[in-house]
Amino acid sequence: FSAILSALMRLIAVFLCLTVHETCHGLAAYALGDPTAKREHRLSLNPLHHIDWVGLACMLVLGFGWAKPVPVDMRYFKKPKQGMALTALAGPVSNFVLALLALLCARLVYHQYGALWDFIFDLLLTTAYLSVGLGLFNLIPISPLDGSKVLFAFLPDRAYLTLMRYEKYGMVLLFLLVWLGVGDNILGEGIYRVYGLLVDLIVY
Repeated sequence: FSAILSALMRLIAVFLCLTVHETCHGLAAYALGDPTAKREHRLSLNPLHHIDWVGLACMLVLGFGWAKPVPVDMRYFKKPKQGMALTALAGPVSNFVLALLALLCARLVYHQYGALWDFIFDLLLTTAYLSVGLGLFNLIPISPLDGSKVLFAFLPDRAYLTLMRYEKYGMVLLFLLVWLGVGDNILGEGIYRVYGLLVDLIVY
């Protein structure tokens, strides 16, 4: 029962983190003039609109997964590269905000007693930690992660378009790096430190 409860908690947390992340990509694009995500019903907090079931299974089992990419048409942006960078950055930023809110709610329920409150408290902490992890992971500047789109915005137009054209091959590199465990210690330390910083902000 304890294992089932833990799996359920992680599943809810993953749903929440991915949904907020993808919805905020769509909201940022819409705010910058791109209606594509709105037309595709991606400005929604319904996780079924965003979840890729294979990506979800990989995230739960392997700790590395993905959601359905939010469709973005950068031709709608007044400044395409900058618009794409801001749209990409909205995802990780939303995860850090979500983590902060989850920790704040955890503090509010900390002194409550009962099995339900214990579950909610643990769920909030799990959500905060996973959200920090998702945010930091997506800031890695490797395509198709969000960090690459932010980095690419500083490149000349020709180099930018070339890299965007070959973006799909970055996933192969990403899988290889994850499989080999390259950077695991650095990312793990980063998640631990950022999570600790957010906890300190809430506690003090």
